[in-house]
Amino acid sequence: MAGQGSGGNVIAAICSFFFPGLGQLVQGRILAALFFFVVCAVSYALGATVILFFMWFVGAIFHLWAIVDAAKFRGES
Repeated sequence: MAGQGSGGNVIAAICSFFFPGLGQLVQGRILAALFFFVVCAVSYALGATVILFFMWFVGAIFHLWAIVDAAKFRGES
């Protein structure tokens, strides 16, 4: 991937749109992918409960962050 705005980053951002962390995994960043997936999955799961319904908002923020992070990633120069 050539850098920010490259076709690879666009594909990674689209992947992260559907599954948080998948875009980072496509880019080869395993720890970032695991972080975004776990945080979003736990937040969405807790948001499905009656008591912690506000957690969906936290999940949505991290999901959006995963998309933007995949789109703006610059590889090692």
